[in-house]
Amino acid sequence: MVAFDADFVRNHFPGFRAPELRDRVFCENAGGSLPCRYTVWRLNRFYNRHKVQPGAPYRAAQAAKAEMDEARNRLSALLGVGRDELHFGPSTTANTYVLAQAFREWLAPGAAIVVTDQDHEANSGPWRRLAAAGIEIREWQVDPGTGQLAPDALERLLDGRVRLVCFPHASNILGVVNDAAAICAMVRGAGALSCVDGVSYAPHGLPDLRRIGADIYLFSSYKTFGPHQGLMVVRRELAHRLPNQGHCFNADDPLKRLVPAGPDHAQIAACAGIADYWDAFYDQHFRAGRDARGRAGKVAEMIRARETLLVSPLLDYLRTRPDLRLLGPDRPGRGRLPTVSIALDEPGVAAAERLAHHGILAGGGDFYAPRLLSAMGVDPGLGVLRLSLLHYTLPGEVDRLIGALDTEL
Repeated sequence: MVAFDADFVRNHFPGFRAPELRDRVFCENAGGSLPCRYTVWRLNRFYNRHKVQPGAPYRAAQAAKAEMDEARNRLSALLGVGRDELHFGPSTTANTYVLAQAFREWLAPGAAIVVTDQDHEANSGPWRRLAAAGIEIREWQVDPGTGQLAPDALERLLDGRVRLVCFPHASNILGVVNDAAAICAMVRGAGALSCVDGVSYAPHGLPDLRRIGADIYLFSSYKTFGPHQGLMVVRRELAHRLPNQGHCFNADDPLKRLVPAGPDHAQIAACAGIADYWDAFYDQHFRAGRDARGRAGKVAEMIRARETLLVSPLLDYLRTRPDLRLLGPDRPGRGRLPTVSIALDEPGVAAAERLAHHGILAGGGDFYAPRLLSAMGVDPGLGVLRLSLLHYTLPGEVDRLIGALDTEL
């Protein structure tokens, strides 16, 4: 292994050279990462050379299908799942909505689903709507002081009526990481299924889904250096048991029965760019010789170590500012991602506007998690100032961010 090569990494993201982003500090990664150059190349190539109906018996159509298949094959290998367990859709929100409709048909009235108030609305709202179909919705509530989810609180909700538990792998506000493997094991032991929202976790290292043991795992490719797609992994046996949501003639096709909309061929093909980047990162920093999942694991380890180094001075600074309310843990570590939210006496977006004058590109609002903010006593109307970093952030940029915070807050 060699030391983290920041120049190599930054060179893979053309956005940093764009006039609108050059010489600025991009701190809105939780809203969407910059796409890597492989994603941009693949999307451009597909539209220029293969934008035809995939699979037809001519060369361009066969090439289009091959590029889409490559994305599915390589990403499923990095995640440690079967290629038929990975599904592409227009967004994680849309994928969850389709899943909720399948469960609505499948579950009998009186069955219960557990959701949390820590989640992004994408993995909460569609399930809560099933109450209208006679399904009981139980809420696993956060500690109002810390915003964290306690396993014993979930244990009290689990009984023979609970069929599904939906929770986030990480909070998009707090940056806190939930022990997804332990929670999935608890849920499985209670005879229920698990649905994990990994949107806020996956950008910090693609997870080993076999180790986690989730029945359903969702994340977004546009937050993991790819195009705007939602990726959904559904355990093979479960996917076959859920009612078909696709066209009637696709009921027996495992790749189409949970995706009713026509797929975006070009964006699916461009998702292979994520795998290109992961492999290039691994080859630059490690010796060859591991399988795809092994490579992904080593890349994730290095990324998390880098991000801990990056967020540490920011958290150190915020501990010197008791006048600012930091949501989530104030120390770096395995249970803390570099997503930092500050509750202010003004709208978070107003603070973000002032930071923009210093070249700090951040966001303000409730970030589709108003339930969490309300539970913690934060007015969702004011929201928070959110500062989200990724491994391609530079230490000098964190210093600039701290200087701007010291001036404006």
